[in-house]
Amino acid sequence: MKLLFTIVLLLFSNSLFAQYVLVWSDEFSGSELDNTKWSHETGGNGWGNNESQYYTTNSTNLNVSNGELSIIALQEAIGNNPYTSAKIVTKDKLEFQFGKVEARIKCPMGQGLWPAFWMLGADIDQVSWPMCGEIDVMEHVNNEALTHGTAHWDNGGHTYQGSPVANNNPDEFHVYAVVWDSTKIQWLLDGNIFFGLNIANGVNGTSEFQNDFYLILNLAVGGNWPGYPNSSTVFPAELKVDYVRIYKDQSEVSVEENTLVNFEIWPNPANNFLNIENLKIGDDKTIKILDMQGAVCQTFEMNEISSQIDITQLKPGIYYLSFESKDGILERAKFVKN
Repeated sequence: MKLLFTIVLLLFSNSLFAQYVLVWSDEFSGSELDNTKWSHETGGNGWGNNESQYYTTNSTNLNVSNGELSIIALQEAIGNNPYTSAKIVTKDKLEFQFGKVEARIKCPMGQGLWPAFWMLGADIDQVSWPMCGEIDVMEHVNNEALTHGTAHWDNGGHTYQGSPVANNNPDEFHVYAVVWDSTKIQWLLDGNIFFGLNIANGVNGTSEFQNDFYLILNLAVGGNWPGYPNSSTVFPAELKVDYVRIYKDQSEVSVEENTLVNFEIWPNPANNFLNIENLKIGDDKTIKILDMQGAVCQTFEMNEISSQIDITQLKPGIYYLSFESKDGILERAKFVKN
């Protein structure tokens, strides 16, 4: 039975996200994988693509530290599988319909490596693949200077459409996203749309994409598409994820859900200190300062917070002051450090 998840919201002030509120996120700010949000899928034997890895729950294959998730492929055998790695899913924990889905990811490079951030229809156990539908937000193979975005579905047989986009440095962090509503799916790299699919009224058999989906992160090794590692492939190979976030259009969020925990900050721009007003302090609340790429620059536990925060150590630039609970982000305000 699907578990209900607490909706936590963020209203960005910049125009890029002006129509969206944040309804779910994992910032990977703890010291281990949050098992209220993710589950491991384990096993080997090809995963339908003749892949070579065995997915484990081992800390050597997946860890959370320094605000990042790392999925690590190792050259070690389990059974007939010559490599190990990890795969995590939100199945039965987070299943949702429509929104903007994004993650900030750094991919490993190497022959036979196949990192992916993707989604499957939540009814897969009932209807099987491809009838459940699949949305590949980001896939990368081998040493290509490309990123791939693709959708798979059933239209009297397996059907797919997608497009690669030039990406000269996939081994650096980029933001990969899809914007998905009842009429279309659009793929974005660093905020720029590079492919779109019409799904209005289930055209061309695309009715699968009107249903709930869940998230997947994994690092495969080998398979029909990338081929297999060779002597040039370096192990361990590591997929890094800074965050995963899901936004909803404000028009789809109820008034009750759209109630923010208000606070004010001044001066803005600021020099050495930032003042906070109307902040409701609780024992399980945290304040974080993040840069525009989402990296955490400073963290304050609520019992350390007064009405003033020292921002002397910050470099000049634009930042977010993020007010968070253990369940996620409650509100975020943007400020400028002189």
